[in-house]
Amino acid sequence: MQINPENHGAAICPDGSRKMKSGNLILVGMMGSGKTTMGKALARHLGKSFVDSDEEITRRTGVTVPHIFDIEGEAGFRLRETSAIRDLVCNDNMVMATGGGSVLAEENREMLKRNGIVIYLKASIHDLWQRTRHDRNRPLLQTKDPHAKLTELFQQRDPLYQQVSDIVVQSGKQSVNVLMLHLMEKIAAFSKSHHES
Repeated sequence: MQINPENHGAAICPDGSRKMKSGNLILVGMMGSGKTTMGKALARHLGKSFVDSDEEITRRTGVTVPHIFDIEGEAGFRLRETSAIRDLVCNDNMVMATGGGSVLAEENREMLKRNGIVIYLKASIHDLWQRTRHDRNRPLLQTKDPHAKLTELFQQRDPLYQQVSDIVVQSGKQSVNVLMLHLMEKIAAFSKSHHES
């Protein structure tokens, strides 16, 4: 079975930093950190649109992310991911949830940093394991020892999430509402300091 080719024009964002002007909030973090749940809640609360880069890839190709991994491997998926992010970051007033591996490519990290306030939803390996261990839609965890793989991915990606993010927040056991209010305070403080500098 063949996956649909990309069906879009190459979007070019305006030059210069759109970090504050775009009104975008971009969520990064490991699979299971709560990016989609928190992203939808933030978008509702702030009256912004919500987009998920993995859902955009699925929409473009007509197949699931695990299917793309099966047919094209991780390398093929990452190319599609960069293409989707390149187009999505040109939007304004959105909350975007990114895939866990989106930060692996330097090009992606640069696009994310330039086009919105980047928020790292950080969770412990224990919490990530509890949230993902029964999920069959996580291609990278379909191994003999998924806990070890999750630990390896965290150790590889955590420094990249830290590097790209403007705000780091622990997405532990608190409710979505409590976490969102905490995040709103951090966003307000970051925005204020960014406008003053």
